[in-house]
Amino acid sequence: MKKIPSLSVLACASLSALSGFSVASAQTSGSEVVITGNPLGRDQTALPVNALGRNELIERGQTTLGETLNGLPGVSSTYFGPNASRPIIRGLDGDRIRVLNNSASSLDASSLSYDHAVPLDVLSTERIEVLRGSAALQYGGSAVGGVVNVIDNRIPREALSGVSGKAQLQAGTGNAERSAAGLVEAGNERWALHVDGFERRTGDVRVPVSLACDKTGETRYARRICNSASQSQGGAIGASTFWSDGYLGASVNSYQSDYGTVAEDRVTIGMKTTRYALESQVRNLPGWFESVKARVSHTDYQHTEFDNGISGTVFANQGQDLRLEARHRVLAGWQGVLGAQLESSRFSAVGDEAFAPFSRTRSRALFVHEELPTAWGQVNAGARWESVRVQSLGNPSLDRFEVGTRDFTPWSLAAGAAYKLSSAWALTGNAAMSQRAPKDYELFANGPHLATHAWEVGNSALGLEKSNSLDFGLDWKSGPHRMTVTAFASRFANYIGLMNTGETQEELPVQAYQGVKARFQGLEVNGRQRLWQGPSTLDLDWRADTVRATNSSTGEPLPRIAPLRLGATLAYAQGPWSSKLWADWHAAQNRVPSGSVATGAYTLLNASLSYRQRLDAAVLHWFVRLDNLSDQLAYSATSILTSTAFGKSPLPGRSLKLGVQASF
Repeated sequence: MKKIPSLSVLACASLSALSGFSVASAQTSGSEVVITGNPLGRDQTALPVNALGRNELIERGQTTLGETLNGLPGVSSTYFGPNASRPIIRGLDGDRIRVLNNSASSLDASSLSYDHAVPLDVLSTERIEVLRGSAALQYGGSAVGGVVNVIDNRIPREALSGVSGKAQLQAGTGNAERSAAGLVEAGNERWALHVDGFERRTGDVRVPVSLACDKTGETRYARRICNSASQSQGGAIGASTFWSDGYLGASVNSYQSDYGTVAEDRVTIGMKTTRYALESQVRNLPGWFESVKARVSHTDYQHTEFDNGISGTVFANQGQDLRLEARHRVLAGWQGVLGAQLESSRFSAVGDEAFAPFSRTRSRALFVHEELPTAWGQVNAGARWESVRVQSLGNPSLDRFEVGTRDFTPWSLAAGAAYKLSSAWALTGNAAMSQRAPKDYELFANGPHLATHAWEVGNSALGLEKSNSLDFGLDWKSGPHRMTVTAFASRFANYIGLMNTGETQEELPVQAYQGVKARFQGLEVNGRQRLWQGPSTLDLDWRADTVRATNSSTGEPLPRIAPLRLGATLAYAQGPWSSKLWADWHAAQNRVPSGSVATGAYTLLNASLSYRQRLDAAVLHWFVRLDNLSDQLAYSATSILTSTAFGKSPLPGRSLKLGVQASF
């Protein structure tokens, strides 16, 4: 991997806390990237990480964050239809996966319910980094499963020269997609300006089977997912000023989306979020610290659920995030960062289907991350201390919610090492202890949740969710050839999950949040073999992953766990041309708890072709992609819809996508 330039380090290094590491270096084509969780910006790291640059996002970008990342080693998707999907990492989802925007908190309501979308779109994204396992605990207990960092340049962190920009157009047949995006950046050595915007429109998604749809009071059948159309748009403006030893920048961005929820034929969601951010860094300081970085943001999020066009429950979340990071000078060989973080949010849900109360959550954190380079590799260690207060304010329109306050003091500790066996081989190991404070809905929920088809009940007596994790990796690289093998295991002493009670309320099964013992273990393998080297190249990329998750208190499997997955890609490149043909096989998932639906095995075939055309003042990147060539009917084992509304939302059928990106 190329040496990471200091600018890239600034763009991604954020440390909201600390931990250990594990080795696989990020794989990306295109520009150099940094690795989330590698705040010191070394050219080698011990992190199990994947990085998707602009070229990869063009090739695999979908309408949701979860589906864009689905298929990376250890990563699957919650898939609530084509419009709402969050990443699942190593079998863990919800508030165990931390979604960041430029390494800062991304405030929304996506972890509250599967039908709530993440207000981020890949059309306005420069890079996405996925950090898996115990190394992600530098971001706190809410990142025990991993971190997804969505990176853009809305606050320029490096001086620009002149004017540059990008524009992208694309269309798809499977969902009648029509989308456009563009950005312009301008500046000199003293200032920089960034402006971007995007719009995406899609229709109902084509599938290989006829499905029932009742939008107008009359049931009709079509080979489309009913109520899966969407429309989204957004944009941002940002500016920075620079001096010899630092910068100061600010941005404001908005995101708006209207989409069908799929589970119910006439229910749609109208979402809007606005985010304000201010960021600064000062370098080359005298004394103990080399540099200090500060970041503060404010987010206003709201979405309304419409039933046949009539306004229903309104969800809102307002919050602030302040982060301070200070990199100290070398001390007895150790290099590292100290920091502090403050977060505050106010949540409300107004309407008959509000299943969580008004609430306020505040947290404070101190963290440290240290690295010791050695002749044989490096050692990493970190810790994070948090103080969390969760307060239920009830609901002025509903009297079913408990009012109260809970205080928690979770800790996260981790350590790891990377050992160079030879110039080609490296061995890594990581250990972490994590504690997570329960969320407001886990403590105080009490109401109908149609996305899970259940009456959800919180437990205000819940304690900290506690886990211990290990992972070991073996990494090999020789020229264009490479291989990475990672084994992992986690044990939860108090895994907080929704459990069936056997009771019903208002004709819905009652599910209660309970703490149980749980264990997760699995294996991730991926590699590349160069088959042909000449004027052209032909590579074989291969991958496999599996995870096994068990409720140790009952002996039953945990729900929504991805089955064994095997995949292979043939990648051909010659000059400006490149093409890929790949297949992914998903085993049947018969290991499901009582009340869940097993899913059958399936194979998805895909192909892509791209061409880079150089003009006088621009570069055109033409691309075409064909998904699900065989029009395979398949259902996701990790989707809640598989159990609550089986048949409503199979995976998309055959679809052709084509587009062009112009850079100047």
